[in-house]
Amino acid sequence: MTFCQRFLTVIILALPGAPSLAAPVQPIEWSTLPNPAAQVFEDPFRDLNDEQADDIRFALRLRGRLQQDVGSAEERQKWQEMLDETEAALAADQIDIDWLMSQREAVIQRREIANTTGNPVIDDQIVSIVGYVIPVAPDEQGRAVAYLVPQPGMCSHLPPPPPNQMIRLLLSDHWAPDSYYDHVSLTGRLAIEPTEYETFVIDGQAPMRATFSMEVQQVELLGSGEDQFNEFLTLHDRLRAALRSKSSDPADSP
Repeated sequence: MTFCQRFLTVIILALPGAPSLAAPVQPIEWSTLPNPAAQVFEDPFRDLNDEQADDIRFALRLRGRLQQDVGSAEERQKWQEMLDETEAALAADQIDIDWLMSQREAVIQRREIANTTGNPVIDDQIVSIVGYVIPVAPDEQGRAVAYLVPQPGMCSHLPPPPPNQMIRLLLSDHWAPDSYYDHVSLTGRLAIEPTEYETFVIDGQAPMRATFSMEVQQVELLGSGEDQFNEFLTLHDRLRAALRSKSSDPADSP
């Protein structure tokens, strides 16, 4: 049955054979999913503004170029002058490139923990959450599965979300999403159960790292996936056109 055949109304499907919702249902937001304790950490890169970040990248490129045996003496002198000027500007903002680079690996590890750990408060709880469904092929045991993400377009035209912003859905035989990015409210038992798969999404393979799984017990259909995705593509195309317009050379205009 297609979404149009449902007359585009909100339909609640209490899945036959699913466990009863004896426990109270806890409505949650996506912001509830990450472990709050892992979100607070020292990240000196987070405090950089765009200009400072660009200066650091520029200085590192100049350093790399000067370390190679390339360029004429005149070019190398110019590169060194630009490097000295850029590093002086950063030093005026109390930014030490060498110290920042020494912190890079530690910051990467802290960000990975922040993006992958789940909130223990909602582990093994009956919850409801609103999102967008990505249908995928059945798992190795033949069970129907899917994924829930916060925004339409994720894992296809947008990058995948962090693992603790993705839920692997374990479905019954009585419901499966009709199309990509159906807008739904799902109720079921949420568990911290990290998984990692690679699967086909719309036009190519996509990594699907999910911190959570959910045994789906109830589905509320809020909107057509086709409509949601078309709206996303329209906005995406408008933004790309605007960026191309901004980056075009005025000399090319008639």
